[in-house]
Amino acid sequence: MKKTAALNENSVNEPRLYRVVSAKIEELIRAENIRPGERLPAERELATKLGVSRTSLREALIALELGGKVEVRGGSGVYVSEQAKPQAEVPSAGPGPFEVLAARRLIEVEVAALAAKHASDSAIDAILRAVEEMEQHHEDRSGNESADRNFHLAIARATGNSAMVGVIEYLWSQRGSLWHKLKEHFQTEELRQQTLIDHRNIFAAIASHDVAGARTAMRAHLDRVTRTFSRG
Repeated sequence: MKKTAALNENSVNEPRLYRVVSAKIEELIRAENIRPGERLPAERELATKLGVSRTSLREALIALELGGKVEVRGGSGVYVSEQAKPQAEVPSAGPGPFEVLAARRLIEVEVAALAAKHASDSAIDAILRAVEEMEQHHEDRSGNESADRNFHLAIARATGNSAMVGVIEYLWSQRGSLWHKLKEHFQTEELRQQTLIDHRNIFAAIASHDVAGARTAMRAHLDRVTRTFSRG
Protein backbone atom coordinates (compact mmCIF):
# COMPACT_ATOMS: atom_id res chain seq x y z
CA MET A 1 0.00 0.00 0.00
CA LYS A 2 2.80 2.43 0.92
CA LYS A 3 4.65 1.59 -2.28
CA THR A 4 1.55 2.34 -4.38
CA ALA A 5 1.01 5.65 -2.58
CA ALA A 6 4.64 6.61 -3.22
CA LEU A 7 4.30 5.80 -6.91
CA ASN A 8 1.14 7.90 -7.14
CA GLU A 9 2.84 10.79 -5.37
CA ASN A 10 5.82 10.62 -7.74
CA SER A 11 3.56 10.62 -10.80
CA VAL A 12 1.64 13.65 -9.52
CA ASN A 13 4.87 15.58 -8.79
CA GLU A 14 6.59 14.66 -12.06
CA PRO A 15 6.77 17.80 -14.23
CA ARG A 16 4.93 17.90 -17.53
CA LEU A 17 7.20 17.20 -20.48
CA TYR A 18 6.41 20.56 -22.07
CA ARG A 19 7.64 22.30 -18.90
CA VAL A 20 10.91 20.35 -19.01
CA VAL A 21 11.38 21.26 -22.69
CA SER A 22 10.39 24.88 -21.95
CA ALA A 23 13.21 25.08 -19.41
CA LYS A 24 15.64 23.72 -22.03
CA ILE A 25 14.55 26.37 -24.53
CA GLU A 26 15.02 29.13 -21.94
CA GLU A 27 18.49 27.80 -21.15
CA LEU A 28 19.37 27.76 -24.85
CA ILE A 29 18.15 31.37 -25.20
CA ARG A 30 20.48 32.37 -22.36
CA ALA A 31 23.42 30.25 -23.57
CA GLU A 32 23.23 31.56 -27.14
CA ASN A 33 22.43 35.10 -26.00
CA ILE A 34 19.31 35.38 -28.16
CA ARG A 35 18.06 38.88 -27.46
CA PRO A 36 14.46 40.15 -27.17
CA GLY A 37 13.05 40.61 -30.66
CA GLU A 38 15.45 38.06 -32.18
CA ARG A 39 14.28 34.84 -33.80
CA LEU A 40 14.91 31.39 -32.38
CA PRO A 41 16.26 28.65 -34.67
CA ALA A 42 13.67 26.94 -36.87
CA GLU A 43 11.62 24.21 -35.14
CA ARG A 44 13.43 21.32 -36.84
CA GLU A 45 16.86 22.69 -35.89
CA LEU A 46 15.72 23.53 -32.37
CA ALA A 47 14.29 20.04 -31.82
CA THR A 48 17.59 18.50 -32.97
CA LYS A 49 19.64 20.80 -30.72
CA LEU A 50 17.54 19.96 -27.68
CA GLY A 51 17.14 16.26 -28.50
CA VAL A 52 13.33 16.36 -28.30
CA SER A 53 10.47 15.56 -30.67
CA ARG A 54 8.86 18.35 -32.67
CA THR A 55 5.52 17.74 -30.93
CA SER A 56 7.14 18.17 -27.48
CA LEU A 57 8.94 21.25 -28.76
CA ARG A 58 5.75 22.75 -30.15
CA GLU A 59 3.91 22.26 -26.84
CA ALA A 60 6.82 23.88 -25.01
CA LEU A 61 6.88 26.88 -27.36
CA ILE A 62 3.14 27.39 -26.90
CA ALA A 63 3.60 27.22 -23.11
CA LEU A 64 6.38 29.82 -23.33
CA GLU A 65 4.12 32.00 -25.47
CA LEU A 66 1.36 31.77 -22.84
CA GLY A 67 3.96 32.78 -20.25
CA GLY A 68 4.92 35.83 -22.30
CA LYS A 69 8.46 34.54 -22.97
CA VAL A 70 8.24 34.16 -26.76
CA GLU A 71 6.04 35.22 -29.66
CA VAL A 72 4.94 32.67 -32.26
CA ARG A 73 4.49 34.52 -35.56
CA GLY A 74 2.77 32.46 -38.23
CA GLY A 75 4.90 32.04 -41.36
CA SER A 76 7.83 33.83 -39.74
CA GLY A 77 9.02 31.85 -36.74
CA VAL A 78 9.38 32.13 -32.99
CA TYR A 79 10.88 35.25 -31.42
CA VAL A 80 12.03 36.11 -27.92
CA SER A 81 9.38 38.45 -26.56
CA GLU A 82 10.42 42.07 -26.13
CA GLN A 83 8.11 42.30 -23.11
CA ALA A 84 9.38 39.12 -21.44
CA LYS A 85 9.66 39.17 -17.65
CA PRO A 86 12.93 37.45 -16.69
CA GLN A 87 11.52 35.71 -13.61
CA ALA A 88 8.09 34.86 -15.03
CA GLU A 89 6.92 31.28 -14.50
CA VAL A 90 5.84 29.16 -17.43
CA PRO A 91 2.18 28.44 -16.60
CA SER A 92 1.12 24.93 -15.72
CA ALA A 93 -1.72 24.17 -18.11
CA GLY A 94 -2.56 20.51 -17.59
CA PRO A 95 -1.68 17.82 -20.12
CA GLY A 96 -0.13 18.90 -23.38
CA PRO A 97 -2.33 18.86 -26.51
CA PHE A 98 -0.47 15.91 -28.03
CA GLU A 99 -0.81 13.95 -24.77
CA VAL A 100 -4.57 14.47 -24.99
CA LEU A 101 -4.66 13.50 -28.66
CA ALA A 102 -2.67 10.33 -27.95
CA ALA A 103 -5.17 9.36 -25.24
CA ARG A 104 -8.08 10.13 -27.54
CA ARG A 105 -6.61 7.97 -30.33
CA LEU A 106 -6.34 5.10 -27.88
CA ILE A 107 -9.82 5.47 -26.37
CA GLU A 108 -12.17 7.13 -28.87
CA VAL A 109 -11.38 4.68 -31.66
CA GLU A 110 -12.85 1.87 -29.54
CA VAL A 111 -15.68 4.08 -28.30
CA ALA A 112 -16.71 4.62 -31.93
CA ALA A 113 -16.56 0.87 -32.55
CA LEU A 114 -18.75 0.19 -29.51
CA ALA A 115 -21.19 2.88 -30.63
CA ALA A 116 -21.47 1.20 -34.05
CA LYS A 117 -22.23 -2.08 -32.34
CA HIS A 118 -24.77 -0.85 -29.79
CA ALA A 119 -26.27 2.43 -31.04
CA SER A 120 -30.05 2.68 -30.93
CA ASP A 121 -32.02 4.67 -33.49
CA SER A 122 -32.39 7.55 -31.03
CA ALA A 123 -28.65 7.53 -30.30
CA ILE A 124 -27.90 7.66 -34.03
CA ASP A 125 -30.30 10.59 -34.38
CA ALA A 126 -28.44 12.42 -31.59
CA ILE A 127 -25.10 11.95 -33.37
CA LEU A 128 -26.63 13.25 -36.61
CA ARG A 129 -28.00 16.32 -34.84
CA ALA A 130 -24.50 17.06 -33.51
CA VAL A 131 -23.02 16.72 -37.01
CA GLU A 132 -25.64 19.09 -38.43
CA GLU A 133 -25.12 21.53 -35.55
CA MET A 134 -21.39 21.62 -36.30
CA GLU A 135 -22.07 22.29 -39.97
CA GLN A 136 -24.52 25.07 -39.12
CA HIS A 137 -21.97 26.73 -36.80
CA HIS A 138 -19.02 26.35 -39.15
CA GLU A 139 -18.26 30.09 -39.14
CA ASP A 140 -18.94 30.50 -35.40
CA ARG A 141 -15.87 29.18 -33.60
CA SER A 142 -17.49 29.01 -30.18
CA GLY A 143 -20.61 27.28 -31.52
CA ASN A 144 -18.46 24.98 -33.66
CA GLU A 145 -16.41 23.95 -30.63
CA SER A 146 -19.56 23.22 -28.63
CA ALA A 147 -21.03 21.16 -31.46
CA ASP A 148 -17.76 19.25 -31.82
CA ARG A 149 -17.94 18.34 -28.13
CA ASN A 150 -21.59 17.30 -28.50
CA PHE A 151 -20.64 15.03 -31.41
CA HIS A 152 -18.01 13.10 -29.46
CA LEU A 153 -20.20 12.87 -26.37
CA ALA A 154 -23.16 11.64 -28.46
CA ILE A 155 -20.96 8.83 -29.75
CA ALA A 156 -19.95 7.92 -26.18
CA ARG A 157 -23.60 7.90 -25.10
CA ALA A 158 -24.42 5.61 -28.03
CA THR A 159 -22.25 2.90 -26.44
CA GLY A 160 -24.77 2.61 -23.60
CA ASN A 161 -21.88 2.82 -21.12
CA SER A 162 -22.02 5.85 -18.82
CA ALA A 163 -18.38 5.35 -17.78
CA MET A 164 -17.38 5.95 -21.41
CA VAL A 165 -19.29 9.23 -21.37
CA GLY A 166 -17.38 10.27 -18.25
CA VAL A 167 -14.05 9.42 -19.88
CA ILE A 168 -14.83 11.47 -22.99
CA GLU A 169 -16.04 14.40 -20.87
CA TYR A 170 -12.78 14.26 -18.94
CA LEU A 171 -10.65 14.16 -22.09
CA TRP A 172 -12.59 17.10 -23.50
CA SER A 173 -12.04 19.07 -20.29
CA GLN A 174 -8.28 18.68 -20.79
CA ARG A 175 -8.39 20.85 -23.92
CA GLY A 176 -7.07 23.82 -21.99
CA SER A 177 -5.10 26.95 -22.80
CA LEU A 178 -2.28 25.08 -24.55
CA TRP A 179 -4.76 23.31 -26.84
CA HIS A 180 -6.61 26.49 -27.75
CA LYS A 181 -3.43 28.46 -28.42
CA LEU A 182 -2.09 25.62 -30.61
CA LYS A 183 -5.40 25.51 -32.47
CA GLU A 184 -5.35 29.29 -32.90
CA HIS A 185 -1.95 29.11 -34.61
CA PHE A 186 -2.24 25.97 -36.68
CA GLN A 187 -5.88 25.20 -37.47
CA THR A 188 -6.66 26.06 -41.08
CA GLU A 189 -9.88 26.34 -43.03
CA GLU A 190 -8.85 23.15 -44.83
CA LEU A 191 -8.63 21.35 -41.47
CA ARG A 192 -12.04 22.66 -40.42
CA GLN A 193 -13.62 21.53 -43.67
CA GLN A 194 -11.97 18.13 -43.44
CA THR A 195 -13.22 17.73 -39.87
CA LEU A 196 -16.78 18.05 -41.14
CA ILE A 197 -16.10 15.33 -43.71
CA ASP A 198 -14.49 13.14 -41.04
CA HIS A 199 -17.51 13.52 -38.77
CA ARG A 200 -19.85 12.58 -41.60
CA ASN A 201 -17.73 9.47 -42.27
CA ILE A 202 -17.77 8.49 -38.60
CA PHE A 203 -21.52 9.03 -38.41
CA ALA A 204 -22.15 6.97 -41.57
CA ALA A 205 -20.19 4.02 -40.18
CA ILE A 206 -21.99 4.13 -36.81
CA ALA A 207 -25.41 4.56 -38.43
CA SER A 208 -24.81 1.47 -40.58
CA HIS A 209 -23.47 -0.48 -37.56
CA ASP A 210 -20.14 -0.93 -39.31
CA VAL A 211 -17.86 -1.62 -36.35
CA ALA A 212 -14.61 -1.84 -38.35
CA GLY A 213 -15.58 1.20 -40.42
CA ALA A 214 -16.31 3.30 -37.32
CA ARG A 215 -12.98 2.34 -35.81
CA THR A 216 -11.15 3.23 -39.03
CA ALA A 217 -12.99 6.54 -39.52
CA MET A 218 -12.35 7.75 -35.96
CA ARG A 219 -8.68 6.75 -36.12
CA ALA A 220 -8.27 8.55 -39.46
CA HIS A 221 -9.87 11.69 -37.99
CA LEU A 222 -7.67 11.86 -34.89
CA ASP A 223 -4.51 10.89 -36.77
CA ARG A 224 -5.13 13.68 -39.26
CA VAL A 225 -5.66 16.30 -36.53
CA THR A 226 -2.42 15.16 -34.88
CA ARG A 227 -0.48 15.35 -38.16
CA THR A 228 -1.84 18.81 -38.96
CA PHE A 229 -0.97 20.26 -35.55
CA SER A 230 2.45 18.57 -35.67
CA ARG A 231 3.40 19.98 -39.06
CA GLY A 232 1.62 23.31 -38.81
